[in-house]
Amino acid sequence: MSDIIRRDPRAERIARNRLHPLHAAMQPVQASWMGPAGVIRKNPHAVGFIGPNGIKRIDRSGAQQGGSSKRSTTVEVLLPLHQVTEPAFYIAVVPDMVGGRLSSHDRDLLGLAHQLAGTDGAVLAIVFGEHKESGFSTAGVDRLLEITGEEYDGYAPEQRIQGLRAVDNQFNPRHWLLPDSRSGGGELGRRLGASLGERPATRVWQIKDGQCTGRAGAGQQDISRALPRLILAAAECAEPVDETRHEALPVQLSTSVARSLSRIDDLGAVAVDPAAIPMAEAEFIFSGGNGVKDWDLFHRTAAALGATEGASRVAVDDGFMTRDRQVGASGTWVTARVYVAVGISGAIQHLQGIGACDKVIAINLDPGCDMIKRADLSVIGESAELLKALIDAVDAYRNEAKRDAA
Repeated sequence: MSDIIRRDPRAERIARNRLHPLHAAMQPVQASWMGPAGVIRKNPHAVGFIGPNGIKRIDRSGAQQGGSSKRSTTVEVLLPLHQVTEPAFYIAVVPDMVGGRLSSHDRDLLGLAHQLAGTDGAVLAIVFGEHKESGFSTAGVDRLLEITGEEYDGYAPEQRIQGLRAVDNQFNPRHWLLPDSRSGGGELGRRLGASLGERPATRVWQIKDGQCTGRAGAGQQDISRALPRLILAAAECAEPVDETRHEALPVQLSTSVARSLSRIDDLGAVAVDPAAIPMAEAEFIFSGGNGVKDWDLFHRTAAALGATEGASRVAVDDGFMTRDRQVGASGTWVTARVYVAVGISGAIQHLQGIGACDKVIAINLDPGCDMIKRADLSVIGESAELLKALIDAVDAYRNEAKRDAA
């Protein structure tokens, strides 16, 4: 495992972007070049340089051994810090935080807020309840307000509006930004507009020169209007922040939030068949490829994990899965929180389709395949044995939970 060369997509993107502030730092060091007089010059600081006394420089970093590159070095990219000491105004963002983490839609929204904030304003993110996100600083958050309490758990839009009204009274944001999504942002934004007396701009995909453009007519036409105070933005409304890191300083409300007498009874989440969830909306995908030999075992494992099933193009072409379960550029682009690839080598089309997935886990026999290089966690071994062990582990965990509950 230690000899596997892992790619760093972020470092490669920075190396290709000449305008990125860290572009020069990511360029490889030249070992030799031709001078103006036609004489070949050698870099004495390069790894493997042999000096005039015939002694070779020793590389203690582990990047090269024996003159050949075997291992990749991990380069820590330290982005420039963006600080707003005294904000002239605030741009308030209420992300969906599905699963307790920032989604790709949330990051696009923060990128749009960063554009509206400019250099004088600060992006204020309001998060309800407990979360698992640790990347607020790299997502473009200057100030972070966490509103916690059992009254905000579950489906509580009326109580959350009370919290947002308190934020509006204290910080007086220049603009409110919420994702126009089915995960809660669309409804919460419209409720906030009714509470504040603001007419929101919905399904906004572009803001330019004080005008915002949103989709209308079932997505067949666009409507432009003056930029309002409340904006409900669509996915891909802006590029996410990736060239700066922000302070994400915690702030608090100066006053307590009044508890709302809810007229809604939250009966909890409704169990949904994972097979009925569309691939593009699935949070946990268990995908199989050409390396899967026991498909009955694969289906039992997916059912035990409660995951939505997916497949590579080879598995679909061979008839093991239906066409609507194909993942990749020629199938469905997925944005799952967890994507498990079983027996998938990692064709370029498949890797493109899972590019927006948060965590990728690969199970494969080939330690040098592209999927292993892309994965955040790799397991090298026979898939059948690993899937049986996985089912046993899930059953043991659930049985222990039942005994504790009893």
